Amino acid sequence: MGLTQRNVRRWMARQVAIGKSNRNREEGMIHHSKHILLGLTLIAVMCVSIPGFSHGEENRDMGGWEKDSPYNKHYDAAEMDSFKGVVVKIEEVVPLPGMSPGVALLIRESGDEISMVHLCPVWFAKPNSIGIKRRDEVKVKGVWAEINGKDVFMASKVKKGDYFEFKVRLTKDGTPFWTMSPEELAKERGSQ
Repeated sequence: MGLTQRNVRRWMARQVAIGKSNRNREEGMIHHSKHILLGLTLIAVMCVSIPGFSHGEENRDMGGWEKDSPYNKHYDAAEMDSFKGVVVKIEEVVPLPGMSPGVALLIRESGDEISMVHLCPVWFAKPNSIGIKRRDEVKVKGVWAEINGKDVFMASKVKKGDYFEFKVRLTKDGTPFWTMSPEELAKERGSQ
């Protein structure tokens, strides 16, 4: 097949058509990418502006779990203690009348002695998402307090084995993780 003027024109017309097709495809991808970016931006704005999606105290009705609430005033970091035991049950409790529910562990220390351990509000961590289950051997760190006429242990962290711990408060001063800003919480979890 010789290079006739007609063949050259056909070849050039195909190259132009291919170029247009590629440009259209690229423009379509750019247009599609803009829609995805817009959607992700909208989701991010919604997550920041809807109270249920943030952890900071300033953005949420904490249902009695605020840092300076009557409940949290029972936590005295100077009285730090720890004990070991086996998880008997994980349940939801209402520590004081009017509070939103919290996650608690019933832990058998030795023999028949069972201690109630308060962890955190349910809206911060659901009972099935804490990484601890019935029959786990754990070591709990926190403070003892009398709440509503009962002795309970307010945990700062629960350790299971050598590699897992569920932290809910700063050990040094008892600041609850659920009252921290997202940035403070990310920093604290990053240091674990």
